[in-house]
Amino acid sequence: MNDLMTQIEQNKKEIESSVVTNKEELEAFRIKYLGTKGIVKAIMGEMKNVPVEQKKDAGQLLNEFKIFTEAAFENFSNAVESKADQIDFNMDLSLPGQPINIGARHPISIVHNKIISIFQRLGFSVAEGPEIEDDWHNFTALNLPENHPARDMQDTFYISQNPDWLLRTHTSSAQIRAMEKGELPLRIICPGRVYRNETISARAHCFFNQVEGLYIAENVSFADLKQTLYFFVKEMFGENVKVRFRPSYFPFTEPSAEMDISCLICGGEGCSVCKRTGWVEILGCGMVHPSVLDNCGIDSKKYTGFAFGMGIERITMLTYQVKDLRLFSENDVRFLKQFTSAI
Repeated sequence: MNDLMTQIEQNKKEIESSVVTNKEELEAFRIKYLGTKGIVKAIMGEMKNVPVEQKKDAGQLLNEFKIFTEAAFENFSNAVESKADQIDFNMDLSLPGQPINIGARHPISIVHNKIISIFQRLGFSVAEGPEIEDDWHNFTALNLPENHPARDMQDTFYISQNPDWLLRTHTSSAQIRAMEKGELPLRIICPGRVYRNETISARAHCFFNQVEGLYIAENVSFADLKQTLYFFVKEMFGENVKVRFRPSYFPFTEPSAEMDISCLICGGEGCSVCKRTGWVEILGCGMVHPSVLDNCGIDSKKYTGFAFGMGIERITMLTYQVKDLRLFSENDVRFLKQFTSAI
């Protein structure tokens, strides 16, 4: 018991004479006295050597020593923090400050916002939907019933928890949800991220961003679709870009087409990006299939509509002449810094 009291008194004197002026010294004090292998723990361990009849008094002494040490640490900590908050009036306040790196929007976000702005000028509003979808909204309602061969065009990530759940393969599912509300006429664009089980390369990724558009009203024609897309291309890429439509097939539109623009990289002369054709596909489109309207409770004999969809990465690659899709998701600061002035 006497040895224990001696140890406590010696350590109290050492603590009282300690000088702590910075965070490094404060941490050293904490480790020495209050750490897992510190003096307080070591002295506490001496309790096993104290006779039973003296344990109560010894325990009280040890507890007082622990409180004393913790209070000293708290005082030192407050003093160090207070010192850190004080302004050094000896510093030269006329010196320039440390530079702050200015961030910028991601190139995908820049193009995403520009596309939305263009279509909003035509009266389109923005509609969104969940990224985890069910089979009905992603496939069946879009005239893609189970075992339809066109489903193979969209290699899908299914959710193992529920075989009816999947990561949406296009934002058309958001269009279905909007049509089911029955509020007509309907003029919307649906931006968002989509997922497909594809091999990652310079031209493809397992996730990408889409913008799809939909217009449903009475007497909507293919001519309305073409004029809408002509306006978009001129606003997005400039007056000198040429446009062409090619017949295509999509289960949810009839007739269907793919739209190409003259290659912005070679000016239509032919290069590796446009595969020497002078043309680059940017979107698919067509008149909404009557079955899709019927699936959503819309009278296909009274209403018609058009739809289109494009990948934002493809538009961004053409806008900034980027030749590798993977650059958009690698977060390489050297690449992203190029777009600081493009906000």
